[in-house]
Amino acid sequence: MKSSASSAPSVSSDARPGRGRSRTLLTLLLSGTMLLTGGCAVANGDGAGDAGSADGRTLRVVLTQEPPTLEPCESSLTATGVVVRSNITEPLVERDPTSGELRPLLATGWTQTRPTTWTFDIRPGVTFQNGDRFDAQDAAFSIDRAVNSDLACNVDGYVFGDEELDVRVDGPTRLTVTTEKPDPILPLRLSFVEIVPRTTDTEAKVRIPVGTGPYAVRSWQAGSAISLTRNEDYWGEAPAYPRARYVWRGDASVRAAMIDKGEADIAMSLDPMDAEKKTTVDYPNNETTALRLDGREAPLDDLRVRRAIGMAVDREGIADALLGGLAEPAAQLVPPGVVGHNDALEPTPYDVDAARALVEEAAADGVPTGREITLVARNGQFAGIAETAEALQYELGRIGLKVKVRMADTATQLQYQLRPLPRGVGPIALLIMHGNQAGDAAFTTSQYLLSDGPQSTFGTAELDRRIAAASGLSGAARQRAFAALLAHQNASVAQYAYLAHMRGLLGLSPSVRYRPDSATGDEMRLADVSPAKAADAAKAAEPARAAKEVRH
Repeated sequence: MKSSASSAPSVSSDARPGRGRSRTLLTLLLSGTMLLTGGCAVANGDGAGDAGSADGRTLRVVLTQEPPTLEPCESSLTATGVVVRSNITEPLVERDPTSGELRPLLATGWTQTRPTTWTFDIRPGVTFQNGDRFDAQDAAFSIDRAVNSDLACNVDGYVFGDEELDVRVDGPTRLTVTTEKPDPILPLRLSFVEIVPRTTDTEAKVRIPVGTGPYAVRSWQAGSAISLTRNEDYWGEAPAYPRARYVWRGDASVRAAMIDKGEADIAMSLDPMDAEKKTTVDYPNNETTALRLDGREAPLDDLRVRRAIGMAVDREGIADALLGGLAEPAAQLVPPGVVGHNDALEPTPYDVDAARALVEEAAADGVPTGREITLVARNGQFAGIAETAEALQYELGRIGLKVKVRMADTATQLQYQLRPLPRGVGPIALLIMHGNQAGDAAFTTSQYLLSDGPQSTFGTAELDRRIAAASGLSGAARQRAFAALLAHQNASVAQYAYLAHMRGLLGLSPSVRYRPDSATGDEMRLADVSPAKAADAAKAAEPARAAKEVRH
């Protein structure tokens, strides 16, 4: 869901940080489970298959799953955005995932003319992959279609909160957007809107999108592969590979084996067990894992119990023993690098005795602490999730809480994650993984912390007030306000017991060069990938080029 980073050589696998702090208790507890799950499957004709011809002209990518759709207005969904964004379609504005700065793309500039009004200058000379010329009318159409229509696009609710936008075309290269109330981050929000031709269907979502990006969809063989071909009329720099091909394999060990056997060039979301291989590189993926505690149900409606759960989580042990060291203990849902991240917050200290005392105190006051809590986790959400759920069950049992684990498929898990939340199912602790892909805490707080947020179980009037106030600010004031309300949430609400800020693991063939960044898991720019020989030659030429520049 984020913008791309500039092309660069791949990062050496030796550069990843090491960790040596695993907890003996947690390691011993889970060693049997890990021995049972640690074997690698072998890629074969049934499970893997070739991702495409190894002709050096086709970039072969293996994903974790088939995209549910290629509809551009759904590209805020990770499985869709990783294929569509910046490859097939492009937005007006993109966010640099490293610096956080907004950069021009299909808009060359923008200005806030009034508190509720922004004007955008539209890039001239751009054509769509179908040959149609792009102008401000297409930009206005795309915003209306994604935000103001009845298509129920994911980007509408997630990014704009169902707010209506007034969009006016002031000529082929000028667009004016007016919001219902002042919105200091409107350009950032619009970076989620992928631009499509004004001839695109407005009554239904499309299967094969048309955009202005460096690649066009050649074919989508359902259940098999998606093939792209280079857009020879692309307005920007041409990508190195004439073709790209996506396949998908659910098993991480199969994806890794496809890299090892030369059947793929890039493999997404590998298992931490593969972290030490020379064909892998890790990267911050903006994902944070946490337990969301349903404060509507006893005993989770008691603040002491929720705080006790936070104190019972052995974050360092989980990160080391189950996440392969590819994670850092978390103290908030917002990861570092996102506007609003509170640098002063520290992970809750691991203190079983103090946690047990809080539970006992709540029980003495009549809180039904013996009521069974269901810990719901989604199969395959991240490597080691089942073992993590079992570890949490054990740790909460140590402080006097009764917990059962329910591993669920995606459809079932979403019933617990999104409103309307199920009732009559008892107290739920939901293991979530939240990715703030936009770089601003507003996207986290509006979803996960508001009392009626789409992915929040409860809240307080004071926290709601703080969120509304922070959302109207900009600059340093915005940073301070969001950081303060995150601290307030931890102290006074405690809806979440945080686990870790995660890192992704990417498989890279020796034949390609690519540097992943925090956007890679949501938006992997194929134009940033280059053949190894070409990349190495360019790198070798840098000293000579620099010397020549000095002489001149």
